[in-house]
Amino acid sequence: MRQRNAARLLVINSLNEVLLFRFQHKGDALDGRDYWATPGGGLEEGENFETAAVRELLEETGLHVDTVGASVAERDFSMMLPSGETVLSVERYFVVRADGEQLTRDGWTADEARVMTEHKWWSVAELQETRETVWPERLIEMLERA
Repeated sequence: MRQRNAARLLVINSLNEVLLFRFQHKGDALDGRDYWATPGGGLEEGENFETAAVRELLEETGLHVDTVGASVAERDFSMMLPSGETVLSVERYFVVRADGEQLTRDGWTADEARVMTEHKWWSVAELQETRETVWPERLIEMLERA
C-alpha cells in the first residue's frame, strides 16, 4: 500500500473557533460520503510537512503565513481516495491563528471546488454537540492542546 503524506491545518480564529470544510462526494469512489474536515492536503514532490502546510493554507483559504510551528498531532490510517485507491495516510497537524475570517477559493483545484461545498467556523461546544461526521475524530483533543 502506498503511503500518502499530508499536512492538515487547525485554523483558529479570534473566537477560538476552528475552520472546517464540508466535503460532499458525488460521482467518485467516495460517492455519498458527507463529512467536515480541516483544510490541508498531500505533500508535493520535494516538500516537507511544514512547507506543504503553508502552501495548502494559501491554496485552500487564501490565508498566508511564512512558517508554521511544530506539528501538534499526527495520525496514520488506511484511507480510500476519490480515485478508489487505498493508501496509508500519514497526517501531521499544524495550528495557524487567523486574524480574519475572509477566505478565498482562488487556489482551489477543480476537484476541490466540486467536493468542498461549504465552510464553517466551529466552536468546541458545537463540535461536542454535532451529529455530523467530523474528521479527525480527536479534533477536540487537538484543539485543547493548541
